[in-house]
Amino acid sequence: MAQATFSVRMDENLKRSFDTLCNEFGMNTSTAINIFARAVVRQRKIPFEITAPEKTVSREEGLKAFYALRKSAEENNLQDMTLDEINAEIEAARRGDSE
Repeated sequence: MAQATFSVRMDENLKRSFDTLCNEFGMNTSTAINIFARAVVRQRKIPFEITAPEKTVSREEGLKAFYALRKSAEENNLQDMTLDEINAEIEAARRGDSE
């Protein structure tokens, strides 16, 4: 199989730390990158979760959202729904059920 060169720019300290860790695993950096690339191709996804930090919602923002929902429920004559009915609607939405 023909070999190709893959060049990546990264922070110098990150590279040094990565090289050190790879050595602790008993492999060089090139082998580690190849393992990662094979996992991505085999799984057809990044083999770990990539997330953004969760946004912290202030009490004021939470109350504002709650009051907006309450107003919407009143405008749509839904203010008398029971908690069981609300939970059933949430579950239906999670399943993707449509009305």
